[in-house]
Amino acid sequence: MRSWIQKFSLSFFYILSLLWIWLILLQWVSYSESLLYEETTASIIVALAITAITESLVFIKRGFRMLIQLPLIIYAVYRTLEKYGNPVPSSLLEGLESGELLEFLPYLWFAAASWAIFLFIAVWANNKRRILLVIGLNIVAFAVLDSFTTIVLWDETAWIVAVGMGWLVTEHFNRFRKRFPLGWRKLREYPIKIIGNILVIFSLIILAGINMPNIQPALTDPYTAWREWNGIPLSGSVSGLGGGILDVSVESMSGYGREDNELGGGFNFDYSPVMTVASKERSYWRGETRAQYSGTGWSDKQRRRDSEEVELGEALSGDLSGKIDTKTVQQTVTMLNDSVYPVLFGAYSISKLDRLDPDVDNGMLRWKGESSELHLNSEPKRPNYPKTYTVTSEIPVIPVEELSAQAYDQLFTGPIDEAYLQKPSDFPERVEMLAEEVTAAGDTPYEKVMLLQQYLQNNFTYTNTPDLTRRESTDFVDAFLFEVKEGYCDYFSTSMVMMTRSLGIPARWVKGYAPGNIPSQEFMSQNGQSNSASGSYTVTNADAHSWVEVYFGDYGWIPIETTPGFNMPILAGGESLEPIVSEKEKEKAEEEEEPVLPSEETGGSSSLYMILGIISGAVILAWIGYILWRMRFNLRFFSARLRAGKPLTPADKVIAETERWLRYAHRRGLKRDTHETLRESVSRWESLYPPLSRSLTPLLRKFEAARYSPIHIMEEEWRAVQSEADQLKKSIKSVRIS
Repeated sequence: MRSWIQKFSLSFFYILSLLWIWLILLQWVSYSESLLYEETTASIIVALAITAITESLVFIKRGFRMLIQLPLIIYAVYRTLEKYGNPVPSSLLEGLESGELLEFLPYLWFAAASWAIFLFIAVWANNKRRILLVIGLNIVAFAVLDSFTTIVLWDETAWIVAVGMGWLVTEHFNRFRKRFPLGWRKLREYPIKIIGNILVIFSLIILAGINMPNIQPALTDPYTAWREWNGIPLSGSVSGLGGGILDVSVESMSGYGREDNELGGGFNFDYSPVMTVASKERSYWRGETRAQYSGTGWSDKQRRRDSEEVELGEALSGDLSGKIDTKTVQQTVTMLNDSVYPVLFGAYSISKLDRLDPDVDNGMLRWKGESSELHLNSEPKRPNYPKTYTVTSEIPVIPVEELSAQAYDQLFTGPIDEAYLQKPSDFPERVEMLAEEVTAAGDTPYEKVMLLQQYLQNNFTYTNTPDLTRRESTDFVDAFLFEVKEGYCDYFSTSMVMMTRSLGIPARWVKGYAPGNIPSQEFMSQNGQSNSASGSYTVTNADAHSWVEVYFGDYGWIPIETTPGFNMPILAGGESLEPIVSEKEKEKAEEEEEPVLPSEETGGSSSLYMILGIISGAVILAWIGYILWRMRFNLRFFSARLRAGKPLTPADKVIAETERWLRYAHRRGLKRDTHETLRESVSRWESLYPPLSRSLTPLLRKFEAARYSPIHIMEEEWRAVQSEADQLKKSIKSVRIS
């Protein structure tokens, strides 16, 4: 037994290195877990465990250890497959005859490969350079897989970095032990100090990493730049439910969407120009509307019978209500690319096509009055899209104050088109319940719509790269509201439409372009007056956008913006009236806006980071406390040293300690007269209170020796004064001083 313990002690650093290697390989198991069968993953874990245990505890030659490990691994894989219910041969001969051995072998190859990799790293990575190479290759591999697959590997990469630091520390002490055996023996006498310093360094690194601000990269990485240069779309994901490693088919850049039935995923901003719009009013350039929600997006089918031919200069009857006033605005659109779009763009609502390219037949255009859309006929398959055209729009002036006072029965007196109240049969009930809860304080449809708008803008985050690993629900809206909780315009606008419909208020989804940029920025004021001159707006693919239109009965379709950071220009006939919300509701809303701790829905990694942060903080606080304790004597004489202006001698410290216990005695009632020396005061106190003599006399002698005696005072003297002073304080407490 003693021999085994001695071997264990000599192999301690090798065993510790095995732990680090085992943790690194477990990160690869974590990565491959979603790609392999459960029994395959279990076989790999068992093989790694057997290798680590035998390498750590069996101290014989490696060749003999391998002869022990391989049979154990074969048996462990056999038992693992048996546990999972896989067919396994009862004997080698039976396995060859039945073919079950062939089914057993693939699992064994995975386990044997894991065993071989473990042993290779353990034997080969025996110095700092090779360890750094192993760690670096693992970090690079995980970074590449994280970038070019749909699997998020940040946690695994963080573990590799942490394990790498531990492995390098282990190798440093192992080299020190071999090169300086005498120094190592000396160092072993202070294990707590060694471990404490290592923990403090690790804790500082962990705290710095956890609290590091999330800053977006200032430069584009070479791969992204290369793909953008060649016009290749970047990675994204539509649903996040595919589970594949590579999903190139769903990669995208920003721009006007063509496939609305598969919303979601992410995109990269493409700032290539689309068109310029010369207009006297800043507006959203409307394209198409959608009404049929499928659960994954919008599945409307274009029907030609719903549209009519268009003639230049002919008045187009749209879906504007005759109850509200409008402002006539003309826009001239000049296309800056060769793309073909299904519609002509313009402010809501187009009332006339004024001018069209001479080489474009206006017979190719169709007007869909139900949704005020100016369509380009898809026959032939690739028609000439006009390079320039001019349209006139009637922009509604919204009577906000009047509209906000209209109750549901006042707005919807006639039949409602069920197409704009449509919901899938399996639409999640919790979305409807959330809509009811959010709008409970609203009395009218307009107030409820405004409450939904505020809720979405205040409680969800805009990003073009939402984290779809949080998604579990198959419904797009449900997943956004309760799981992903971040996204771009399609997420916000689609959720707004479906929550509005849940309240029995008709709504539709609209896509087009945001206003774009103009050299002198102009915005619309609430009273409908433009703050600056008209101009030419440059619209890019990055301005592609979606929003909502809500139907308010006789007031018609009213555009609503729900995406944070976007400002929809509207013409209002009166002051904007916010929904009336009670103080209690306001307080509740403010509380909901406060940051909350990560929950289980966001995954276990956030909880792990919190635990690591708490532990690291506790270690650092303990370290600071230890430093202060070590410096307690220096702090004790800090003020005395400042007054002296030089380092204190032992005699100075005795005098400082004397002044300290005299101040305490004064507070307890032992007063000194101004004409008395310390000896006279001590004599008077001893005569009045004899029990104090045992402490006062030694203290007086040490003070006089420090102040008047030529004898050199030793360092221990002031510590003796401190001890006697503590005894004096106890004596004073027991004596009744008048």
